[in-house]
Amino acid sequence: MMNIKRTLGIGIMSAIIGLSMLVGGTFAYFSDAETTNNTFAAGTIDLAVEPTELVNLDNLKPGDSMERMFELQNNGTLDVEKVLLETSYTINDANNDNTDDFGKHIQVEFLQNVDQIKEVVFETTLHELKNMSPEAVAEQALSPLLDEDGLEAGTVDDFLVKFEFVDNGEDQNQFQGDSLNLEWTFNAQQAKGEEK
Repeated sequence: MMNIKRTLGIGIMSAIIGLSMLVGGTFAYFSDAETTNNTFAAGTIDLAVEPTELVNLDNLKPGDSMERMFELQNNGTLDVEKVLLETSYTINDANNDNTDDFGKHIQVEFLQNVDQIKEVVFETTLHELKNMSPEAVAEQALSPLLDEDGLEAGTVDDFLVKFEFVDNGEDQNQFQGDSLNLEWTFNAQQAKGEEK
């Protein structure tokens, strides 16, 4: 009797499972699917400076000055809002007799050249420039010379600088034969992001 009940129970369960699969398989619903293809491509900032060597002079004496033109080129696809400038230099003390920093005696003027009229935008020494933050140099020296919108993609801005070995009217013999190797590092920063 037990075997019959068990066999009968298994048979009923199998029938229920089979029926539920059959009934479940007959229900259907409408559906549709679409796929989108999306691309996120980052733009580029590609800052170039021409020429890469601004000054290479020998036999300077106190009172000598030189003007040099250079250009910043935005060869990238994104606009540059501001350009930071970091200054560093090394001094070769030819006679090992320096009691002062040669960079304190080299004056730098950032000039605006409009219709052949040159106006000093910012003036300092290489020593002071070296000790300024790149952001401060950008604000005081470069930003006033950039176009109102910064340096737009695909554009070039010209810059004029004047260097002078200042004659301070005192004994500057300690600098005879010395050389100063100046390195300027320009760092372009993008304009603010915008809703696309």
